[in-house]
Amino acid sequence: MDAKKKIVIVGQAYPLRGGLAAYNERLARAFMEKGHEVSIESFKFQYPSFLFPGKTQFSTDPAPEGININTSVNSINPFNWINVGLKIRKTKPDLVIIKFWLPFMAPCFGTIARIIRWKRETKLVSIIDNIIPHEKRPFDRILANYFVKGMHAFIAMSKSVLDDLNTFTKTKPKLFSPHPLYDHFGKIENREDALEKLGLDNQLKYLLFFGFIRDYKGLDLLLEAFADKYFNDGKLKLIVAGEFYTDPKPYQDIIEKYDMQQRVIMDNDFIPDSKVADYFNAADIIVQPYKTATQSGVTQIAYHFEKPMIVTNVGGLAEIIPNGKVGYVVEPKVDEISKAIQKFLSLPSGCFSENIKLEKQKYSWDQMLETIDKLVNMLKNDN
Repeated sequence: MDAKKKIVIVGQAYPLRGGLAAYNERLARAFMEKGHEVSIESFKFQYPSFLFPGKTQFSTDPAPEGININTSVNSINPFNWINVGLKIRKTKPDLVIIKFWLPFMAPCFGTIARIIRWKRETKLVSIIDNIIPHEKRPFDRILANYFVKGMHAFIAMSKSVLDDLNTFTKTKPKLFSPHPLYDHFGKIENREDALEKLGLDNQLKYLLFFGFIRDYKGLDLLLEAFADKYFNDGKLKLIVAGEFYTDPKPYQDIIEKYDMQQRVIMDNDFIPDSKVADYFNAADIIVQPYKTATQSGVTQIAYHFEKPMIVTNVGGLAEIIPNGKVGYVVEPKVDEISKAIQKFLSLPSGCFSENIKLEKQKYSWDQMLETIDKLVNMLKNDN
């Protein structure tokens, strides 16, 4: 994509918060760094309140500088979908990218896509987080299929999602490209300084569970693993940093059952972008005990901050965490998670550092842009 292109990204962006907004904004910057003209069509109304489990959908951070973000999309208003589709089509973009993660958005995105592509040469590529969601609902496949039929081509960020996509379409171009680094949350800094910012004791070690808390992410497994008597010496603490998107009581009950109130630090407000670096710089290891998964932005934050990881062998997590090189891959079982933590504690500090520095080089934004370019060229060849 050497020639300057006009590119529109459709999906979450500021003032909305969270990983999807962060992804779209970082993707926009990657294109802009290559000289392309980029804008984002974000939501003015994203979810009805009964579908949103968090406290607020909006960021408290300042707006990202230099990115053209329009809040135009209403996810539940068909007349809006038509208007947004016509508005984008009128600007004659070369490429439209839609980030897809939830079948609920399929009628909105699928309709906008159909309007954009009608009698236009615009190419439509979707970057897929999940085509089949972790928490399944009726009509998921019907809705997702409507979206798939409206797009030209797809990028799956895990091989499991690529396999899922093949159950919807065998003919449309699709490629695998892993989630790039989340390298915009700040710099690698001194661990002791980060601990001081968080008010934590620098004589202790810290596990970090980070991100929205949903049942499929396995925090209950991690808490049960951390209850092992091996950790009763008080030299290790677990930080749970993220907002509950599910009932917190079962997790609080585990903490109380094993009398872990002094060993588990629950920071359960949404963690703004400006604070993410503090948690990752402070942590000794990142734990992702997921019961199901496709890929995770948390992994790519950990790579950016060069932190070892313990992940479970589900979805695409094991694809990007070489076992024994940058951490450990275990089955989503309490005893295996506990043993992996114990094994990590027995090793000298920094033993994974060089491997992590090498491995993270695979996950550049340039690689994602090259994959998008390859897809666009495949579409041109098809024509």
